[in-house]
Amino acid sequence: MKTDWLPAAPLTINWAVTNKCNFKCGHCYSRADPFDELDPDVLHTCIERVARSGILSVNFGGGEPLLRKDLMDLAAHASQEGLRVSMNSNGYLIDTDNARELKKNGFSKIGISIDSHKPEVHDSFRGVRGSHERAVKAIYYLNEAGIETSISSVICKINHNDIDPLTDFAVHMRVKQLNVHNFKCSGLGYSNKDELDLTSDEWRQFYIRALEAKQKTKDIDISLDDPIIALLGAGKGDSMVKGSVCGKLSLNIKTNGDITPCGFIPIVIGNIVRDDLKDLWKNSPVLEKMRNKIPTGKCVQCSKFDDCLGGCTARAIALTGDMNNPDPHCWRNED
Repeated sequence: MKTDWLPAAPLTINWAVTNKCNFKCGHCYSRADPFDELDPDVLHTCIERVARSGILSVNFGGGEPLLRKDLMDLAAHASQEGLRVSMNSNGYLIDTDNARELKKNGFSKIGISIDSHKPEVHDSFRGVRGSHERAVKAIYYLNEAGIETSISSVICKINHNDIDPLTDFAVHMRVKQLNVHNFKCSGLGYSNKDELDLTSDEWRQFYIRALEAKQKTKDIDISLDDPIIALLGAGKGDSMVKGSVCGKLSLNIKTNGDITPCGFIPIVIGNIVRDDLKDLWKNSPVLEKMRNKIPTGKCVQCSKFDDCLGGCTARAIALTGDMNNPDPHCWRNED
């Protein structure tokens, strides 16, 4: 496959600055990750190296990034280096004062995790009573501070029939975007997949409803990050690349500096402290394989393979051990 479409460097780095968390989510992908954190001076140097590599933006995550005490300094430094700075947060620790501090230190966009319009459903899923109320307040504080906000929702058994009320809720909250994330079977997500994951037919029905909601909703953008929506004739104009964007537009950095294609793929291709990021981006055998997936099984005869490229690479690895295998969520029959 030609790679003349490949940017010279990742457009975005998703950077887990801490794996500490104040929540108890049953789908957490990072709970088993190392808790070693890079020293502030080392992390500052790494941020400078990332900026010099031509990367446009950095998105801080974890864990809960606000549990890292020097987060504001890291964000300010990244912003001063010319990076667009964003963050994913559960929102529990955001109040009026630190919302203003987040704005002051360079955050341009913050995504808040809210998985249901129903407080009791969200609180149960996230394992913390009152977390829905705190997340709602966080969005209000961030909007008041002038930071662009979005809602991130993990779709699974608790909410797959609720895309319309969830969309209405997001519109009411005045966020710019509703990010709908397909359930990944990584970390605790693998341990709890039988309880939380959907069947392939349930995914099909969900995406039919989600695409209808996306088409009729004009007040916010509904972002669907799942390549298998190509089976429904969707997604062709929503991304610069076909299939998964991991390893093509973005990379992930763990708390100890290890670099992986995405947060849900536990394959280490290097370390930001010792390795040249642009060299890894260009020459990593793992990334090369991801960018040139070979159809196997039912993908071989599928007319949609050129659009979805086998679906989510992370799910294929987690559940089958081979990134070239068909996405287990795919509902297309073998014939």
